[in-house]
Amino acid sequence: MKILAIETSCDETAIAIVEIKQQGKTTKFKILGNEVSSQIDIHKEYGGVYPALAKREHIKNLPLVFEKVLRKAKIREKDINKKINAIAVTTGPGLEPALWTGIVFAKELSSKYKLPIVPVNHMEGHIFSIFPKKGKNFTIKNTKELFPMLTLLVSGGHTELVFIKNWMKYKKIGQTRDDAVGEAFDKVARMMGLPYPGGPEIGKLASMERENVVPESLAQADGPSTSKNFSRNLLRADGNNISSEILEIKLPRPMMYSKDYDFSFSGLKTAVLYMIRDIGELTDDIKRKIAKEFEDAAFEVLSYKTMKAIREYKIKTLIVGGGVSASPQLKKVITNEIKKVRKSDFLKIKAHFPGRGHTGDNALMIAIAGYYQYKNKKYTTKLGSIKANGNLSL
Repeated sequence: MKILAIETSCDETAIAIVEIKQQGKTTKFKILGNEVSSQIDIHKEYGGVYPALAKREHIKNLPLVFEKVLRKAKIREKDINKKINAIAVTTGPGLEPALWTGIVFAKELSSKYKLPIVPVNHMEGHIFSIFPKKGKNFTIKNTKELFPMLTLLVSGGHTELVFIKNWMKYKKIGQTRDDAVGEAFDKVARMMGLPYPGGPEIGKLASMERENVVPESLAQADGPSTSKNFSRNLLRADGNNISSEILEIKLPRPMMYSKDYDFSFSGLKTAVLYMIRDIGELTDDIKRKIAKEFEDAAFEVLSYKTMKAIREYKIKTLIVGGGVSASPQLKKVITNEIKKVRKSDFLKIKAHFPGRGHTGDNALMIAIAGYYQYKNKKYTTKLGSIKANGNLSL
């Protein structure tokens, strides 16, 4: 079968056409067309995504991206109802004005070409984002050896730990109680005068600092740094200006040792705000130090809670998805901690991250999730029942 997938949950207009064949316990996917039109440059001046502007851009871009994908898939518009079996569209979570543009576009195509619609949860899409690799083809083996599975979903809108007993059987065991980790990165970057999106910018500065300083979290053999000390009594070299050479940057690790699997990044963000307020003028050197400590703090908490869940639930497969999964440092921290879990707990666990180009929002992941929902009869031709839900949960 062939699925047309549409994704407009935030600031990417994405459409894909994927051919799927089931062969025994293996599902084979062939990418016929896959396009993403990003709005990042447009939203930079606002320091984040401006919903009304995102909606306008989606409306403008959807027909253009659709035509481009059809050409790549070598499908003529008049043959769509013969070549395509279903339309998968993101219905939430996300920005509702943006979500509605994709839903309305999907409904128009459904009505015109008499095709069923498969509503897809955006976060479920991120779970499947690890499977596409380089090239046009990839497979998913429906084997019990993958389960139980744990997913760490980290983005600008979400921070969640999801236990997966089997495909389509999800249990959220932890989530942020306030800011998502990606949101915290964007806000801290803005405090430091860095452009949007903040994650990559903070990552660059943190990486520069690590080239000169060996992080305590990587130097210790017994695990990540767990310093909770945060002092605003900063040493000053001359009573006015702070010398970065004697400035010790320490930030808290909120909720790191709480008994649950929830997260909190608002306090960490506020700690940076107070630190910047007390320092005053930020030199490039101080910016690098703050970036490194902030990134270390956020990723150590994510890693610690994830490893804790892996041990408790005897996880065989870890999936890390969402925009923040693009961070090389997060991948490094998680990978190092997974190695320790293998040795100390004798768990045969494998960790998977999305390939390059699949960490952000895309329609390919919606097509994959849409296929499995279609198999479970989760599709409809009753267009009135399909609505956007900005707070949709797994």
